[in-house]
Amino acid sequence: MHKKLFIPGPVEVRPDVLERMSGPMIGHRSSDASALQRRISEKLMKVMFTGNQILLSTTSGSGLMEGAVRCCTGKRAAVFSVGAFGDRWYKMAVSNGVPADRIDSEWGSATTAEMVEQALSTGKYDLITVTHNETSTGVMNPVEDISKVMKKHSEVIWCLDAVSSMGGTKIDVDELGVDVCIASTQKCLGLPPGMAVCSISQKAIDAARQVKNRGTYLDLVELYDYIRNKDYQYPSTPNLSLMYAMDYQLDRILEEGLETRFARHLRMAEKVRGWARGRFALFAKEECLSNTLTTITNTGNTNISQLNKDLGARGYVISNGYGQLKDKTFRIAHMGDVTEAEISELLQEIDSLLQ
Repeated sequence: MHKKLFIPGPVEVRPDVLERMSGPMIGHRSSDASALQRRISEKLMKVMFTGNQILLSTTSGSGLMEGAVRCCTGKRAAVFSVGAFGDRWYKMAVSNGVPADRIDSEWGSATTAEMVEQALSTGKYDLITVTHNETSTGVMNPVEDISKVMKKHSEVIWCLDAVSSMGGTKIDVDELGVDVCIASTQKCLGLPPGMAVCSISQKAIDAARQVKNRGTYLDLVELYDYIRNKDYQYPSTPNLSLMYAMDYQLDRILEEGLETRFARHLRMAEKVRGWARGRFALFAKEECLSNTLTTITNTGNTNISQLNKDLGARGYVISNGYGQLKDKTFRIAHMGDVTEAEISELLQEIDSLLQ
């Protein structure tokens, strides 16, 4: 029996989207491949509200996160962390020999504009990384407020992890001034895992050209130059099957309407939040709750593993807490193409089991 996924990724993928992956192979150096990659990029520019170049990568989101901090840091990176994935970005920097400092918020709290201003006013940093939506804690950072600080420090490169939020809430890349905005397929975009995407500004490319050791596979400059000079070709073999599905799914997203899609995600979030407040408690602070995933404090000491096993027998699966929050919290994702009705069904099933 298939279990409906209400986890932070991979998400449920519609059968018609999966079917698109069965298309015949084409030569990845062909004009058809170029046209496919160009179409995807143009549609992603609309989803991301940007005129910046889109890069496609046959990696998870972590691949482009690592590429961004390695390629674009000339002096020192300030890595702002609100949970496990901010910590991971710091680990990527250090393991690549990139000078970096990790600036932590208490888990459940946001990275504030004041924290960013305090760091950048030292003059030590030429790049910052921010996690827009942290799936371990259920925190969505106030990027609009952070944007005001970044515009005062326009020489600093801003890298944003939007892996678990892009396509589920509005991220106006150009209005915010984000230089490298990273997402991946298996979350709010409603696709299988296997690809990451990012927008990249000219400022970020110019900065990266000054960095000597950018690696090879994740060298963002090479990706950028290759597609600009070779008509949307890439230096390595792309994931054509997933690109077929992405081309189709992006049409579906745009047909739904971006504002309509964002509003649906918010309604689902509010439904889960209301339920959680009545049965348990929300882990993240009220002013920074995620619109795509809710982390719930296990106030009743429920056996989360058993709850999930029982849910599985009924055809549903949620997620335990991540890392140090295992069993202390549990998580319900409301992202991608999941509907409000499906969220209601899930909550009714959990209520039934808790009784």
